[in-house]
Amino acid sequence: MSSRTTLHMRRLSLALLAALTMPVMAQQADPKDSSTDSKVKTLDRMTVTGSRIQRTDVEAALPITIIQRAEIDAQGITSAEQLLQQLNVASNGPDSLAANSGVAPPGTRGNNGVSGANLRGQGADATLVLLNGRRVAAHGLAGQVVDLNSIPFAAIERVEVLRDGASAVYGTDAIGGVINFITRKNYQGYSISAGADVTQQGGGNIYNASLLGGWGDLDTDHWNVWAAVNVKKNKILRGNQRDFANSFQPERGLGPDTRGTPFANVVTGTGSMIGGGLKDPATGLTKTTINTLDLPGGAGCINGGDMMGPYDDKAWASPGASFGCAWDYGRARTIQQPVDTLQGIGRATFKINDNHEFFAEFMGSKVTSTRFFEAQQISSSINASATQLDAYELNANTKATYDAIYNQIHAYFGDQTNLAYGKPITYRWRCYACGPRQLETETKAYRLLFGLTGTLANWDYDVGLSRAQSSAQSVLAGGYYYTPQLKAALKSGLLNPFLMPGQDQSQAAYAALAAADASGLLLYKGVSTTTTLDASASGSLGFKLWGEEDVKAAVGVDIRREEYEFNGPSQWAQGNAFIFGAPGDASNYMSPKKRNVKAVFAEFNLPVTNSLELNIAVRHDQYDGFGGTTNPKYSFKWHPIDWLVFRGAYSTGFKVPDFAKLFRGITETQYTGLDLADPAKCPNGRYNPDVANCNVQIRPDIVTGGNPNLKPEEAKQRSLGFVIAPTANFNVSVDWWQIERFNTIRSGFNLSTMTANYPMYASNFIRDSSGNIIQIDQRYINTGGTLTSGIELDANLRGELAGGNWNIHLNGNYLDTFKTKSFDSLPYTGNLVGEYERYFNLPIKWKHTLGFAWQKGNWAHSLTQVYRGGYRDWVPPGIANGYTPAEYNPKVDSYTLYNYSVSWTGIDKLKLTFGIRNLLNTDPPFTLRYLDDGDGAGWEARVADPRGRAFNLMAEYAF
Repeated sequence: MSSRTTLHMRRLSLALLAALTMPVMAQQADPKDSSTDSKVKTLDRMTVTGSRIQRTDVEAALPITIIQRAEIDAQGITSAEQLLQQLNVASNGPDSLAANSGVAPPGTRGNNGVSGANLRGQGADATLVLLNGRRVAAHGLAGQVVDLNSIPFAAIERVEVLRDGASAVYGTDAIGGVINFITRKNYQGYSISAGADVTQQGGGNIYNASLLGGWGDLDTDHWNVWAAVNVKKNKILRGNQRDFANSFQPERGLGPDTRGTPFANVVTGTGSMIGGGLKDPATGLTKTTINTLDLPGGAGCINGGDMMGPYDDKAWASPGASFGCAWDYGRARTIQQPVDTLQGIGRATFKINDNHEFFAEFMGSKVTSTRFFEAQQISSSINASATQLDAYELNANTKATYDAIYNQIHAYFGDQTNLAYGKPITYRWRCYACGPRQLETETKAYRLLFGLTGTLANWDYDVGLSRAQSSAQSVLAGGYYYTPQLKAALKSGLLNPFLMPGQDQSQAAYAALAAADASGLLLYKGVSTTTTLDASASGSLGFKLWGEEDVKAAVGVDIRREEYEFNGPSQWAQGNAFIFGAPGDASNYMSPKKRNVKAVFAEFNLPVTNSLELNIAVRHDQYDGFGGTTNPKYSFKWHPIDWLVFRGAYSTGFKVPDFAKLFRGITETQYTGLDLADPAKCPNGRYNPDVANCNVQIRPDIVTGGNPNLKPEEAKQRSLGFVIAPTANFNVSVDWWQIERFNTIRSGFNLSTMTANYPMYASNFIRDSSGNIIQIDQRYINTGGTLTSGIELDANLRGELAGGNWNIHLNGNYLDTFKTKSFDSLPYTGNLVGEYERYFNLPIKWKHTLGFAWQKGNWAHSLTQVYRGGYRDWVPPGIANGYTPAEYNPKVDSYTLYNYSVSWTGIDKLKLTFGIRNLLNTDPPFTLRYLDDGDGAGWEARVADPRGRAFNLMAEYAF
């Protein structure tokens, strides 16, 4: 290779290394270190995430993003979750503490304080999370994803994000990409830091402190030991602390779809006071939900209790509920969970000689989260079973209230056959006296690792033995009650569901609730364990092709045992007969399960010519119960001219089912909605008492659970891109990528989709001998697939201004294609990019971060714009049927935030950083997204940060 070409390639290396660390470069650059030659000398060989071969040319080998510690600190980022929210390659999924905050049904267990990593929309369970290049255990409850809260963030030196599939290198889980958290290796001295991130509007504050100490120098003492501990508190943020969390916006088409209100709604029930409903004397339509406050001449729903209002029967296409009231339980809910985190990590490295090092590493964490939910919604029944709650009966305790309700209903509806004095009142009620429901989850995780690295016969080797475990348990922390005692209090009338503001339950009622309180009861617990022995070696094969560089190779083995168990008190098998409304999960208890994984892999780096390099990797995995799978990866790098590089890759991937999907028990949960009819007779399956064939309401059991016959998912990944770096001060990279997944594991098909496409899902509707639907099967199966593609852009420009160094950094992600198919025999859907997705990843077409940084002397400034594009909103049933609210907008606006930070290092060994997140205090854009889909109503946690403007201050002192 000519000296001129070598110089240009070194400049390309420098430019791209700068790109990987921008915008930090402007904060740390020193003019006296700008010499190209001096920089080249510092390019040591290193192993980059996604390859086992050590190299210096990280700039174009792989589409990888490296975030250095200085940039993390400059942005005021204090957790792995916050970091992921800034990355455009990370998807807009329900993986944060603000998203997926609903009460999880059995078999899912929600996130219970878990923050997941989700790259390119492939799911947190298809994104591999590593710590120093090796696996950590999945969360103990879910058994599927790594909890980012367990990562010891205070000790992180850099984070490498591989934006490509890596099953050929790391095995399963790496379909979406890899995130590798890399800690310090050789640290001496002490460092203490503390910070606060305080919101302007209150709630959701974050506090953290850390201590880091290291002793010994590898080069002179031949040993180094360091340890770090970090404490962090995420405070609670409630919906009623933010104005945008407001479900009562009927002019836009948004209203709460709940009839459980603090002053109860009277609902239909065979043998009840209003039977199957009452005819409205004004319209002749049947009314199935009636609140006396909303009847003509009534006090009005808004006067019935905190956050009550009229039920929007038009938006929800429920004309039978036009006299019903609703309650804003999205505003009542917690929209950011409180989480307390304690993290620690330590590493000891011993230099045996110049060629060999031994190290031992221990990581541990304790995470405590408390999930707060709105008070119980109580639905009553006639002749209630052991799992149901009793209707409001007429007796000496209840007569005054009963008569008042009956008289108000009779005054409007008059004498009707269905209106029968003396029969019990069936109702839906929000039990304020019961208090908010609370689940407390404690998760303890650790990883112990021993390893040996070095060079043997000119080959680099790395051997490690590790054991990682995550154990978690959830307990009831308030708002849940033993069912028999609660039934007795309701049946006797001791608890009164028809109280106005200013009225209160009796002392006897509160005493009955206290006696029935189930707080402190273990809900469930789980343990996930991974034990791994791995070894790899890489080096030159001693020959060349037509280039000047040697052909290099890496080989290795990976032997792993995965274990999982999940259990809890046996009483949860009684379901609602034990504790009413609690998300017990006894049917999914799992005795200890384990499987062994054995893998061998090889990688070859082939410098075909001085300008063309090929890389071939292949891995064979042998899984207990699934047999073997072989996955290759082919990539190339071509630089036809000195400042231009083309790169591309093709690989196959796989993902084995996790234990929960395989071995969960079968759960049958009665459908709680009042809006379902038989879709074989009623188009779209929407119950309407005044429409023939739709006037029979059904509430079948929803069947969920595992499937031991599941097969691995498969995937194909493609990428093609280029890198331009004409100078050391400017570079741009563009990468196109595509991921296609087959034989995907699915469950819980959207019920509205199933009813709207009934012929396709007919076999999932289980009927009795009379043809009545008794169950809807939503268990896991292998079926269908997804096709996703996009373009990633990264551009950097830097220079000097006013005696300081500046840089501009643009990172963007354009999502071009997102298509799905539910069954293998079907074609893909149309392109869903920019369309609302109800449960999983929101496919936003364009998002980016644009940053400007400037550094001079002891001062460093950073201003960053974070942009998330708009999309077409969800359409409520009534609007889908033709109703148009006055201010209805079918599109959700884009979301743009500005973050500013300034750092000062004017005192020796002291660094102060002050920042303002959400500089303009921008609210999340309005959306019709509704609470039952996850986090809240009127805003979208998969896009927006609910905290608003926040001020953060961080102080770090080294000594």
